[in-house]
Amino acid sequence: MKTSRKHFFITIIVTMAALAFLAVFMMTSFQQNARKDALALGASTMAQEKEQAERYLSRALDIIQITSMEIEYLLQKDAGSDVILAFLENESDYYMNSVDADFTGVYGWIGGEYLDGIGWVPEADYVPTERVWYTDAVRAGGDPVMISPYLDAQTGTIMISLSRMLYDNESVISLDISLETLQRLTERINLNGHGYGFIVDRDGFVVAHSDSAEKGKEYGEDADKKELISKVVASGGASFDMEIAGEKITVFSDRILNDWYVVMVVDNKGLYADLSRIMFQSVVMCLVVLGVIVLFCILEMNRTDRYMVKLQESRRELEQLNDNIMQILAKTIDAKDKYTRGHSVRVANYSREIARRMGKSEKEQEKIYRAALLHDVGKIRIPDGIINKPGKLTDEEYAFIKLHPVAGYHILKSFSKDQLIATGAKFHHERYDGKGYPNGLVGENSPEHARIIGVADAYDAMASNRSYRSALPQDVIRGELVAGKGTQFDPRIVEIMLAMVDEDKEYRMRQSDDQQKTILAVDDEAISIELIKNIFASQPFYRLLTVSSGEEALELLKTEQVDLVLLDLEMSGMDGFETFARIRECSVIPVVFMTATKELAAMERARKMGVEDYITKPFMPQIMLETVYGALNWEG
Repeated sequence: MKTSRKHFFITIIVTMAALAFLAVFMMTSFQQNARKDALALGASTMAQEKEQAERYLSRALDIIQITSMEIEYLLQKDAGSDVILAFLENESDYYMNSVDADFTGVYGWIGGEYLDGIGWVPEADYVPTERVWYTDAVRAGGDPVMISPYLDAQTGTIMISLSRMLYDNESVISLDISLETLQRLTERINLNGHGYGFIVDRDGFVVAHSDSAEKGKEYGEDADKKELISKVVASGGASFDMEIAGEKITVFSDRILNDWYVVMVVDNKGLYADLSRIMFQSVVMCLVVLGVIVLFCILEMNRTDRYMVKLQESRRELEQLNDNIMQILAKTIDAKDKYTRGHSVRVANYSREIARRMGKSEKEQEKIYRAALLHDVGKIRIPDGIINKPGKLTDEEYAFIKLHPVAGYHILKSFSKDQLIATGAKFHHERYDGKGYPNGLVGENSPEHARIIGVADAYDAMASNRSYRSALPQDVIRGELVAGKGTQFDPRIVEIMLAMVDEDKEYRMRQSDDQQKTILAVDDEAISIELIKNIFASQPFYRLLTVSSGEEALELLKTEQVDLVLLDLEMSGMDGFETFARIRECSVIPVVFMTATKELAAMERARKMGVEDYITKPFMPQIMLETVYGALNWEG
């Protein structure tokens, strides 16, 4: 109580001192702050207008991309011009009537002839391949291109065309767009009711304007407007002041797609007309605050509450980071034993379910889950040759295995103040009859969570494949659990595990039988294919398929279930980049490039396309196998 009162009075004194200082400081700083607020609001307005304009234009870009890919598909299927024209007519009607009335038609030079989705028949002297929609698309080399805007003399609307060259490097598809939507957006641009807005291209052509009479004008031909446009381009989106016709103005702008600019011009008199009124209201507010000083205590309390919320958020983020680290550790542990992938996660899930059925709280369940997730971390200290030995272990090798609980304890004991994780690792191989290791603890002398993990661990060991056997039948596992009740296992815990087994009618609590992964190697060099075959010959978990071209790979993928593609980048005919793009049209199979090039640009291009990884030729067998393992097992 005394501490609370002291805090209360300190808060009052500090607040009154702050208000006294604020009253003196406010008159000199308020104008500057108000200007900053106005500029920030203007910048925010521009950001919103930019987002709306770019969203609208991006939708059109998406449409031209989708339409061009569908036409490419028709071309690849040797569809006739009548089929393609019918498709264009259908798409034009759909876009105009169902997507956006501004999308006025799809047309193009396709397969050596002009096809128009709205039925327009060009005049005899109309040469499609000489039109800007065609020539600009060809120069863009397959990327979508936006043609410079123009004013349609007949309709009085601003028009643009979006074009893209197709895969045959000759055909071009184009979409005409009326920018009436941008015009409507621009008519709403203002700052608290002041000013006007417009959209121009880099040369000063007015694409849209708050005053519709201004659209289509060339501001680059007007001295004052040309200076305005030049400053907009040079400003990089920052606001600036200038004078036009003796009037001081503030200009806000932002750049949108294709070197267009959205601009808002506000008269300074209108912008700061309410400043005096706002300052008076602020002073009155300060006087009122002086009379209700206690409210500041509430504000302080609220501030503390907000701080506690942020602290809790930071704690949750830290816990998430810890969870991610533990998941990575668990995967790292399981990676040592190629036969028991996912063992740690399964044991953690079984342990949490046992804890739940024992009536543990959610917090206790989560702690047990984490302890079980890391129960085998000590296997990091055990040689791989022992862990993956296909036959029976020698006494010396088994002694090595018995070290992993102790090793795990020392690795984890400083991981958390709560020693539950460390003791779970140390004691999960103790037995109820005292014949376990490392300490030979009897009955309930070993920690309860370790006894839970011990039952879950033993169950999954029997329900998983081993180097010397496959997963045991469910009835055999049940018999082993019953036989170990009171000797190897805590009777109460094993009864819960038995109930879980009995409920699992379809035997889902087991390691997946689908251990073998199918790898497709695509390379036109016979020596590379032979090397890859030699690498995978001794790998029982991989089934290797090989082809010598991208075309063969695409055909094989239609009939085979493939888990990973090893794709040569430098193949004759269809290279790796094109093959990958074709694969992505119908599948999300992970792809690893095999390449002799060491150029950063090629590797960066592969990364941006979404290639899982790349291997540089000549490749080492170990690197090949580790890359394949990582691509198949370390996703997300």
